[in-house]
Amino acid sequence: MNLLVLLAILSGLFLAIALSEPLAARLRLPVSVILAAVGIAIGAGASWFWTTTVTDALNPVALAILNLPISSGIFIYIFLPILLFQVSLTLNLRRLLDDWVPVLTLAVVAVIVATFIIGMAIAPFTSMPLIACFLLGSIVSTTDPSAVVSIFRATPAPQRLARIVEGESLLNDAAAIALFSVFLTAVATREAEPDIAAALWRLPWLIGAGAVVGWLIGRVGVVVMGWLAPWPLAQVSVSFAIAFATFLTTDQIVGASGVVAVVVAGMTVNFMAPGRISPPSAEQLRDSWDLMAYWAGGLIFVLAALLIPRALENLRPGDFGLILITVVAALVARAIILYAVLPVLTLTKLSPRVEPPYRLAILWGGLRGAVTLALALAVTESPSIFVEVKRQVGIVATGFVLFTLLVQGTTLRFVISLLGLDKLSALDRALSDQVVAVSLQEVRETVAETTRQLSLTPAIVRDEAVRFGDRLNRAVDKAEEARDVLERDRVTLGLVAMAGHERDLILFAFQDSLISARLADRMLADADRLIEATRVDGRHGYRVQARRSLQPGRMLRLAEQLHNRLRLNGPLATLTADRFELLVAHAQMLHSLASFVEGRILRIHGRRVAGLLHDLLKRRVEDAEREMEGLRTQFPGYAEELERRLIRRLVLRQEELEYDQMTQDGLIGPELRLALREETSTESSRLQKRPKLDLRVQRVDLVRAFPLFSGLDEDSLGKLAARMKTVYAKPGDVLMNKDERPNRVWFIASGAAEVEQAGQRLLLGRGEMFGQLSLLLRKSRRAKVSAVTHMTLLSLEEARFLDLLRRSPTLCAAVEASAEKRGVALDETVLPHGAPSEDPWLNRFRSAMRLRR
Repeated sequence: MNLLVLLAILSGLFLAIALSEPLAARLRLPVSVILAAVGIAIGAGASWFWTTTVTDALNPVALAILNLPISSGIFIYIFLPILLFQVSLTLNLRRLLDDWVPVLTLAVVAVIVATFIIGMAIAPFTSMPLIACFLLGSIVSTTDPSAVVSIFRATPAPQRLARIVEGESLLNDAAAIALFSVFLTAVATREAEPDIAAALWRLPWLIGAGAVVGWLIGRVGVVVMGWLAPWPLAQVSVSFAIAFATFLTTDQIVGASGVVAVVVAGMTVNFMAPGRISPPSAEQLRDSWDLMAYWAGGLIFVLAALLIPRALENLRPGDFGLILITVVAALVARAIILYAVLPVLTLTKLSPRVEPPYRLAILWGGLRGAVTLALALAVTESPSIFVEVKRQVGIVATGFVLFTLLVQGTTLRFVISLLGLDKLSALDRALSDQVVAVSLQEVRETVAETTRQLSLTPAIVRDEAVRFGDRLNRAVDKAEEARDVLERDRVTLGLVAMAGHERDLILFAFQDSLISARLADRMLADADRLIEATRVDGRHGYRVQARRSLQPGRMLRLAEQLHNRLRLNGPLATLTADRFELLVAHAQMLHSLASFVEGRILRIHGRRVAGLLHDLLKRRVEDAEREMEGLRTQFPGYAEELERRLIRRLVLRQEELEYDQMTQDGLIGPELRLALREETSTESSRLQKRPKLDLRVQRVDLVRAFPLFSGLDEDSLGKLAARMKTVYAKPGDVLMNKDERPNRVWFIASGAAEVEQAGQRLLLGRGEMFGQLSLLLRKSRRAKVSAVTHMTLLSLEEARFLDLLRRSPTLCAAVEASAEKRGVALDETVLPHGAPSEDPWLNRFRSAMRLRR
């Protein structure tokens, strides 16, 4: 084909894609419907112009369109990796991980149910073998996520529900294509009775191996992107290499699912990139992939639709029945998921409740599109498959896609309107009124200040001020006169607004480089959960979620166990530093919210609601300070380092803003600004690195601060610190159980513990020890010791403790004092009448006591 003609056709296709979006908005239809219609019209028009005798003027263009080198390989190896990687790259993974059980269940179960129900439904009415029917079922089980997700973006659907459906739609394609590969291989063998069970056994390998390869290539790619930090365009180029290299390596070399591998690689880059790619580079990366996905999504629909007229050339009357059966079976399979599987997940609290109107919208919104057509095209191109099988698969899949686009797609808006999903609830209407009123107040203050600076005509300013004031008063009255909104709903509205402002503060802090991308991602996810919990359960949901966001995660508890039992310090140091940084940033955000309540919420909802919000905010501040104090006692000095770093970043940011303003005012030239930017960039890069939390240094400092060890020199202190083990405990942890055999002594470096013995309770604090008497008496412990606060403890094994007694008179005195406090005379009880003991440890202790005296 002539290169100039090909470029002309591509230019026309890009223009058609660009015009489809505004046309779809005008006609209130999904964009995929418009793109498919454009492709069908172009394909049908080209066929008509080539065969008609009316005119030959457009024959060269028509022939070029009909001879476009469109094959399944273009869709599968070029367009599909781009679309899948882009969606994986932009997903909110932290929120998606909260719902990984329903997402994976729906993705895998939905594909399997649809494949087998459709295959069993059409098997009695076709001459194709059963495994070919299952192949067709896997082809039409893929859904177009854009249509389903657009339902929730256009309606006030719960965010969690929208997130689950979006994640399920993405993984649905991966699972369906993996299943398609299994059945395609089995059908291509042309066996009379292929073993379906044996074919399905390949599915775990396809998915598992694909996931592993995608994870490995994604990790390597992120490391390479980190090395290329000064060159953002090079980082974008590496990301494109990751997508295509992952697909080709997995599909052609490993023999696993390239689709699964690309999805996992995209998620890996999504999860790991924030800590290795700067915010501007990450934004450029996402923008580049958004553009590529926009082009790929449009071209795959248009080019696939171009083939529809050609695919239907061999249509027979009996094929209409197969298409109808496929449509009904697909709807039944989808209904089983929505009305049988989802309720089970809801009862087990793994999925949010899906109201009946949303179930119907999801059921009717399950459109099929370019992926289905591409897989059907792959079947028709395979030389190993029987001709009749290829014909029926191609026609039924194409007819099914046309039904979903032209019938379901065109009526989707009507169904949404009929179900009432396009109408705001009373609470959402009140929230809308509140947003308008608060925004207009801010506008009035800003415009008033601007008009004073512009020196406009006073009479005109007064007239416009009166006009705007009337509009503002109407908006405020409308927000206050919501009679159908109860006070508890007003509190909910205020809390939602406050949580939304908290989210804005996090974004501002991230844009000003005050917090890292990874921390911003974590805090934004917490803010989204806070908004969602408040909308669902009001004030109670807000309080529960606020507390939950401050609780240590499962990974931190696992890291503590690894440290306490296996002496692995790395994970605990990293996660503890993360938690320190989170709490420091969290405290700054909470203090900023008080002014928002006083300045915004008070004006709309009144003093009572504002007071309730202040109380809730005060509790959150107290909870955050309590958690921070617990960490301060465990790791003294580290929080102060983070606060110093935050102040320095604030100063640096203000310095950069001042230089920018002076450049805009023409006070300094661009050359000087460039030199100043290099200086601030160096300092900014240095401040981006978080102070290292060294647990070994912490242990030496803790030992040195103990009054019990004040008599030891620095060399002895260092050796003692090396022999001791640091243990971290949270409130409620049992440190010493009753009736345990003693083998070590515990020293409290920070926090407090409670000793329970014979019905009495005794508090132990910093600088005290426990377990020494049981060890010296060689008896089972008669007390139970539990942590009351966050604690840092140092433990010393029996032999080393007794050795320490011989060298530390201060420690001997403390042991004797604790024995006297509990009414235990060590000299008489341990060694009655001074007789030698058969126990060498007790003799060593007696020698230590004599030495002290």
